[in-house]
Amino acid sequence: MKVWEKDSEAFLHKYLNNTSPTGFETSGQKIWLEYLKPYVDEYHLDNYGTAYGVVNPGQEFSVVIEAHADEISWFVNYISDDGYIYVIRNGGSDPIIAPSKTVNIHTPKGVVRGLFGWPAIHVRRGKDASLSPKLENIFIDIGAKNKEEVLEMGVHVGNVITFDDELELLNDSFYMGRALDNRIGGWCISQVARMLSENKDKLPYTLYIVNAVQEEVGLRGAEMIAATLKPNIAIVTDVCHDTSTPMMKPKEQGDTKAGKGPVITYAPSIHYNVLNKVIEAAEEKEIPFQRSASSRSTGTDTDAFAYTLGGIPSVLISLPLRYMHTTVEMAHKDDIENVSKLMYETLLKITPDMPLKYF
Repeated sequence: MKVWEKDSEAFLHKYLNNTSPTGFETSGQKIWLEYLKPYVDEYHLDNYGTAYGVVNPGQEFSVVIEAHADEISWFVNYISDDGYIYVIRNGGSDPIIAPSKTVNIHTPKGVVRGLFGWPAIHVRRGKDASLSPKLENIFIDIGAKNKEEVLEMGVHVGNVITFDDELELLNDSFYMGRALDNRIGGWCISQVARMLSENKDKLPYTLYIVNAVQEEVGLRGAEMIAATLKPNIAIVTDVCHDTSTPMMKPKEQGDTKAGKGPVITYAPSIHYNVLNKVIEAAEEKEIPFQRSASSRSTGTDTDAFAYTLGGIPSVLISLPLRYMHTTVEMAHKDDIENVSKLMYETLLKITPDMPLKYF
């Protein structure tokens, strides 16, 4: 079964190029659901915007496959009298990459264009020679002469701000752009739904395909939807670091590399009976994979499912990513395909009578 098809690749570009900042995921969720609808029996939305499709509804046993839909962004926090805009984070946004980036400020009147300004290198002398971007000194310029003009343009405190970099294929191998973390995961679970539908696979349980909101501010959407759906098993996909790039530390951060396959994680929140099913699927279908270990928590929605409702057996299948939380995140095309394949093959191995107790 092919993962990459003309329609699925077009969907990838449409979905990734759309903005979906934390707390404001609506437009991206609409695109995702529209693609998913032909491959599911039902679809639903919770009160905060988590979207999910349902395959084979009404069974006693249920499984979730999940990704998160939101991307990091900024909030307008302060507007100076001379018309400059200061920001706070919405998720894990990095001030050091902001200067010289253009932005979209999302207002009730529509998008207002702007940019993160920065003083030229030859005026940063003396005590300013080592000046570096911080939350306290980065600012947005929208070409307004004063605060009143900013407000007239529809910009106010609380507007969300996103970068506008779009997806492109680099060297026919790597997808590059912003927000691969983790809308690429939303694409992967949509392809799992498509493959199940087109192969006419009959699952012996209810499957929920979940695209959760608000992961970047503390796994909040996953917490809410776990309590709503109460699944027996959760299979989560997110991104992890490609530690082979410069300035990474494989001895501390693990030895994982883009192009070598999905990464399966060992951690207290990972349920090893379910993890063994993932490994069996990978080995039987010759899907390459890598291993990583997480101390205490995984930092992904896996933890939200695992520690909800008395404990939902959960596993994490990650996509190695370069330059996380920047506008040039990179993921290998083969890894994206193999994340989808591995989730699909794992679902075919799960049965309602599989043991979930360790002994």
